[in-house]
Amino acid sequence: MANVVVVGAQWGDEGKGKIVDWLSERADVIARFQGGHNAGHTLVIDGKVYKLNALPSGVVRGGKLSVIGNGVVLDPWHLVKEIESIRGQGVEISPDTLMIAENTPLIMPFHGELDRAREAHASVAKIGTTGRGIGPCYEDKVGRRVIRVADLSDNDTLELRVDRALVHHNALRAGLGLEAIDREALLTSLREIAPEILKYAAPVWKVLDEDRRAGKRILFEGAQGSLLDIDFGTYPFVTSSNVIAGQAATGVGLGPNAIDFVLGIVKAYTTRVGEGPFPTELNDADGERLGTRGHEFGTVTGRKRRCGWFDAVLVRQTCAISGVKGIALTKLDVLDGFETLKICVGYEVDGVRYDYLPTQAALQARATPIYEEMEGWSESTAGARSWADLPGAAVKYVRRIEELIHCPVAMLSTSPERDDTILVTDPFED
Repeated sequence: MANVVVVGAQWGDEGKGKIVDWLSERADVIARFQGGHNAGHTLVIDGKVYKLNALPSGVVRGGKLSVIGNGVVLDPWHLVKEIESIRGQGVEISPDTLMIAENTPLIMPFHGELDRAREAHASVAKIGTTGRGIGPCYEDKVGRRVIRVADLSDNDTLELRVDRALVHHNALRAGLGLEAIDREALLTSLREIAPEILKYAAPVWKVLDEDRRAGKRILFEGAQGSLLDIDFGTYPFVTSSNVIAGQAATGVGLGPNAIDFVLGIVKAYTTRVGEGPFPTELNDADGERLGTRGHEFGTVTGRKRRCGWFDAVLVRQTCAISGVKGIALTKLDVLDGFETLKICVGYEVDGVRYDYLPTQAALQARATPIYEEMEGWSESTAGARSWADLPGAAVKYVRRIEELIHCPVAMLSTSPERDDTILVTDPFED
């Protein structure tokens, strides 16, 4: 019985939702371990589309426990609306199927206001944040002034937490030209939402430890992608949390020995939303074709994603940092019909060749991709469910990716539908 961590191995939007949903059939518990409702997962099940932000992907499956871990920052008002929306699609959500860690930090309305105000005032370089308050909430967590789920259960504690936060935030708001926070209105809003959140609250670390000891399978679900990691991503154009696999243990309260298999989700080409370096970006007809065929628009923001050729250098790097044991390669069908495909196998910066992306921002900005060309295929790979269904050139493309990233393909996805998946290695049985 293995416990599996799923991480995005690029800049997010790799198709984690479908893979997590596909794997959740084999899991007993699905635990979200980082990020906020700035991340979006789209699931397509029997032609029905589910769009999730804060909720773990496992909620659409009956009989599974879905967990929001302490590594997540949670907007309680958004969560309640999302639960109502998913219930409206016929999905049952109750304290028996959803659990929130008691020590989960809560995103306040003033976090989003600060996020948006900072981006609007950015005079040097915009980060490209979604403006949903994720970054400011993580800042408050580290600054020891955040309000957590457990604080909602005691009015005296809640008032102390709010007062501590307001001392900091009202000073910031004054500098940005924003009005002071209405303390009483905020407390009233928190007291009203508290019963809706507290009914799901639990000591997640304890529950998961008991489940693990009982031999239950746990699927750890990450958001975003490893290149947005606060430490190892393309800083400062990153998210505000650790996205890599090591965060899975910390983000729910289990030790690293609870992780048996790390599955990296990798798109067959590369995309990115927002600002920041992107060595293989295509600002031509090929880039437009990838975006159109891949429906590359953000689940949360609706923003058009930047598209480019597959970057083996970056994926090799993220697989090493997260200890990826196998990858799930997604959206292979988007490449159908390209006469020639390119794979980035290195960079050149000022005449020097690199086999990794340098940390220095100035070098990242000047990195020119070194490409290897491969023959494309004209046949369709959409809906393929076995290697025999794939054109020979497509198989060669996949095998070359494995060689370049030093990691085997465990799963291959050929459409958004759950069953259009070629399983090479079952992570739960490895």
